[in-house]
Amino acid sequence: MSDVTTSKPRAKSNDLPKFEIPRFEMPKFEMPKMEVPAAFREFAEKSVSQCKDSWDKMKAVTEEATDVIEGSYATATKGCADYGLKVIEAARANSNAQFDYATRLLGVKSLSEVVELSTAHLRSQFEALTAQTKELTALAQKVATETAEPLKESFSSAFKKAA
Repeated sequence: MSDVTTSKPRAKSNDLPKFEIPRFEMPKFEMPKMEVPAAFREFAEKSVSQCKDSWDKMKAVTEEATDVIEGSYATATKGCADYGLKVIEAARANSNAQFDYATRLLGVKSLSEVVELSTAHLRSQFEALTAQTKELTALAQKVATETAEPLKESFSSAFKKAA
């Protein structure tokens, strides 16, 4: 007995029947013609007018606030640059003092001179550090005040205008 299965040759994709999706069209409904009441029209026009006025006010306040923020940013940038220069100046002065101390330390001949020189150096460095700290603190407070004051004034006046 031979097991021969006869298979039909496969159909090519071009030979398959095509399936088409039926197209539906939306029915057209006509909108009824209605007359808008005058009171409603007046209310809508008044609302649009008030909205436009509010928009104009907010736009002006926003532009003013943007200008103030830009000015404050410029002030803060300049202040930070000044602060950085002061820090560099202090670092340079401290480095020079350390090199001077090291140079003098090399010329010392006795232990008592080492103690005396070290004490004098520490005292002068402490005084210099105190003065530098006061100067940097004052500069930081000045920058913070100059940066924040215009913002504070602008926002308080903007809130008064908006209210």
